[in-house]
Amino acid sequence: MRKKPLNKTREIIAMKVIAFNGSPRKKWNTATLLEKALEGAASRGAKTELIHLYDLNYKGCISCFACKTKGGKSYGRCAVKDDLTPVFRKIEKADAIILGSPIYFGTVSGEMKSFMERLLFPYSVYTDPPGSLFPRRIKTGFIYTMNITEEMMKEWGYIENFKRHEMTLQRIFGDSEYFCSFDTYQFDDYSKMVATRFDPVKKAQRRKEIFPIDCNKAFDMGVRFTTIGK
Repeated sequence: MRKKPLNKTREIIAMKVIAFNGSPRKKWNTATLLEKALEGAASRGAKTELIHLYDLNYKGCISCFACKTKGGKSYGRCAVKDDLTPVFRKIEKADAIILGSPIYFGTVSGEMKSFMERLLFPYSVYTDPPGSLFPRRIKTGFIYTMNITEEMMKEWGYIENFKRHEMTLQRIFGDSEYFCSFDTYQFDDYSKMVATRFDPVKKAQRRKEIFPIDCNKAFDMGVRFTTIGK
């Protein structure tokens, strides 16, 4: 009998990249940059998804420590059942995640902060050196948007928060990177707002000239996250 030829065609499984918008606005600076990052990932064949955290019903960590209990059924996993439960299952199947948040009073938005508590703490291990219970290594990124200049950001000490986030994401997941979009355009019409410290003409000019560069940076981040070994 003649043997059937082997089928050498292999199924190519697309990478999955998920972005999380920590801004209440779905079509402004943070969301736009996250969309650009996902466009970059999609340009390399990745499947992408953008999740708006303000659409979900959840709270921050409640310190139940079920994720730390020896032999517990929720060891290494958040035991709280709410809108984040299916999100965490998606993350465990993802190849990369990108977080994005506007900066409120020097740090991320409340929704992003609560999300990070719930996401990171269950995988953290109280050992020396500290370890991770996340089942594998994936790439992570963070995009920060803010209404101040880069010089002000450094002077006011914001960068220390960003470095701590990066360090934690590296420990839990693996490779991590971030970038900031500065002096962002905050309002549709500055004439309707009490915001005399800002020059609307300069804001509009920066929106026109610099924000597209930030969009390209976000796009490139998405591309890098689908490049194996980079």
